[in-house]
Amino acid sequence: MGEAAFLLEAGTQMDLDVQARVWNLAEVLASWPLVLETVPGVNNLLVLFDAFAPDSMHLEQALRQAWDTAPGAVPAGRLVEIPVAYGGAFGMDLADLAAHAGLSPEQYVERHSAGEYSVLAIGAVPGFPYLAGLAPALGKPRRSEPRLRVEAGAVIVGGMQAGILPVSSPSGWHVLGRTQLTLFDPFASPPTLLAPGDRIRFLVESFTP
Repeated sequence: MGEAAFLLEAGTQMDLDVQARVWNLAEVLASWPLVLETVPGVNNLLVLFDAFAPDSMHLEQALRQAWDTAPGAVPAGRLVEIPVAYGGAFGMDLADLAAHAGLSPEQYVERHSAGEYSVLAIGAVPGFPYLAGLAPALGKPRRSEPRLRVEAGAVIVGGMQAGILPVSSPSGWHVLGRTQLTLFDPFASPPTLLAPGDRIRFLVESFTP
């Protein structure tokens, strides 16, 4: 990735054990003198380093060895409960998602809120959590035409992933509800509510078919 970064990739399938190796390796590399920053992604890890350091030419091999020995133990993480107003004006795609799954809107909400989700990575926009754990039957391919604006707090599904939009932005994901929690505050420390490794439970605050 240019002259001062390496990207470690581990396939395209969402795998919590692989993701745990990404998290654990990022923590290990933070103590390496050559490493300036690590950015965990979904099944990948971006490593920025000091390209002018004398030992930088050996870093690639060291990273390969570190990946091979990185532990795959999944950290416990925090359990964060997210209250959601499902359906109605806050969930304009709920009926379509339910029909695609062969469920009623109420059944879809029951199944979506029954699961436990894991934060794989934070990215795309500030504070956005890529969530694993969506039941396969609840997934639906992303919209062919993204909306130009989806409001902050939208609880969304795109393909086989779940997410929560922390800031208002364009999105091609399907919207099934909204939370009033603030996921990103640039003046807070830390600025994001969620972190990789956290576990998420969605709570039904209200439901409008």
